[in-house]
Amino acid sequence: MSNIRKANISDISRIAEIIVVNYRNNFYPFFKNDEFYFGELNVIDLAKEYSENDENLKNTYVYDDKVVKGLIRIKGTEIEKLFIEPAFQSQGIGAKLLHFAIDNFGTDFLWVLEYNKRGIAFYERNGFKLTGEKMIEDEWVPLLKMSLENA
Repeated sequence: MSNIRKANISDISRIAEIIVVNYRNNFYPFFKNDEFYFGELNVIDLAKEYSENDENLKNTYVYDDKVVKGLIRIKGTEIEKLFIEPAFQSQGIGAKLLHFAIDNFGTDFLWVLEYNKRGIAFYERNGFKLTGEKMIEDEWVPLLKMSLENA
């Protein structure tokens, strides 16, 4: 797991880029909100959020093998974000980040977009299960809670 390290200030633009691309790929097809996904959601504003909020950066780890290919953000025992650059998906990077968080921080739950069947399947393959709990984020985003099976 030597490719996983704590994120630093020089990673902010790359972190923002990975998050924006993933939100557009994973959320936009379901919500079709052009104004949000191609206007409000942008790399510059998200990078600014990360630079102004120490907690976001402090709790973020990146997979870096000379290129930052993915990230995970942890809050307590919750996995807040786990995104891999689409060009590098299906190479085991997400699983490495996930198990890094479990092994080092005792993370044991997360919220996943209800429509994200690929994401749900990924978490299930890595020991998580749906709990039956649901939440609506930002008044319109349906999320499902998943927890580590042995937690």
